[in-house]
Amino acid sequence: MIELLEKSILTAVGAMTLTQKKAEELLQEMREKLNISEEEGKAFLKKIQEAAAKNQEMLQEQAREEVKKACERMGVVTADEFDKLKKKVALLEKKLK
Repeated sequence: MIELLEKSILTAVGAMTLTQKKAEELLQEMREKLNISEEEGKAFLKKIQEAAAKNQEMLQEQAREEVKKACERMGVVTADEFDKLKKKVALLEKKLK
């Protein structure tokens, strides 16, 4: 039963991150309703928090990629491209003097 609940919650967690207070409340509720040990509850919450952190990292990476693609479509230069152009301009100015 705990495995089914664990899978359900891990799926539902998605990008949500649990605050410490919410995690403690969930742990207490699980201990009362499911009659599980504190160690089992803490292990379960750790898995949920790790899954949430992983999902958050994945979402951040996807957001970065989408922003990068949007900037490319709009013709916005990257910081690296801008730095290269600054160096070229500085070099050309130096040659002109």
